[in-house]
Amino acid sequence: MSITAQLRDSVRLPGGDALVNGFALEGHGDRPPRALLQNGHELEVYDLYEVFAGERAPIAVFGLPWPGWEHGVHSVSPDGSFAVFSGQRAVRAVSAGGETLWEYRHGCWGPEIGHTHTGDEQEVCRGLEHGSSRVSGDARLVWAHVVVEPEEQDWQECWVVLDARNGRELARLPLDSAASGSHHLSHPDGIHMGLCIGMGQDGILLHWARWDGEKLIGWDLNEGMDRILMDVHAGLPGFLTVEHYGADLELHALDGAVLARGVPEPADDDPLCWDYGCGFVNADTVIASTVESDEDPERARHWLLDSRSLEIRGTVAYPTGPVDSYVRPLGDGTWLTYDGGSETLNRWSEAAS
Repeated sequence: MSITAQLRDSVRLPGGDALVNGFALEGHGDRPPRALLQNGHELEVYDLYEVFAGERAPIAVFGLPWPGWEHGVHSVSPDGSFAVFSGQRAVRAVSAGGETLWEYRHGCWGPEIGHTHTGDEQEVCRGLEHGSSRVSGDARLVWAHVVVEPEEQDWQECWVVLDARNGRELARLPLDSAASGSHHLSHPDGIHMGLCIGMGQDGILLHWARWDGEKLIGWDLNEGMDRILMDVHAGLPGFLTVEHYGADLELHALDGAVLARGVPEPADDDPLCWDYGCGFVNADTVIASTVESDEDPERARHWLLDSRSLEIRGTVAYPTGPVDSYVRPLGDGTWLTYDGGSETLNRWSEAAS
């Protein structure tokens, strides 16, 4: 079955590819989604709805704190008053005025264990490995994936909860990981936080936790799992994952129990795999793509699935012709694609029947 898409908005946005193929899109509960886009030595923050309405000025701009460091997943407070940067050797909070509010030092993400730093202590070492950070929806906490200081013990990654006011460590959870990178995902309930750790060919680790005001309560979901944490929606109880190599999508309860599973339909008897870009269009619909597993751009496909059963409803038909972009749903009934040639960010919905 073919489901026609309707173009809702379109805007030229250089760097907007990071919104559909990266971690530049950030949402806090019922607040409008934000685009966190790096522009030179600055992180520019945009209200995504305002961008589509014609507003070109960012709502906040933060200077990147470490010259030469281009990795890590950063976060901005809900009111835009401060940003938290995930660095190679520290997590740093910076005000909108450029003031360093606090810094939480940790071990180096550089791949050479025990290597000696030379020159400036903030010198960036070789390697692409990185952690991530996330400001909680109430702006009281900062969650961060870090490496412990080398004098504490040998290589150990931890998930820490920090006081957003001063960077003081409130709790830490030791992790059995050797990350190439990670990202956080806030649950719409404002209580739970998800952490997904990518370890390259060694697989994926997935954790959830909550801070009850006194202790960190966490649980991992890695027994027999190798899944990437993709999305959550306020209208549904759990979360969505995709298998490491795209074999299937799964809807989970918050404790990890599998509620539904969806597999891609073969194209002309050729097996297909889901891409890493997928999520909730709204509480009733999931969108996913099979762009990567089909070498012919003209056969690139986006699929709509029932959000509770993950049964395929049909493929998306775009009025402009095939779209070979990844997709990023906004949870409000729309989704994003990006045209790299024209540097255009498009926002779509299902056409009215």
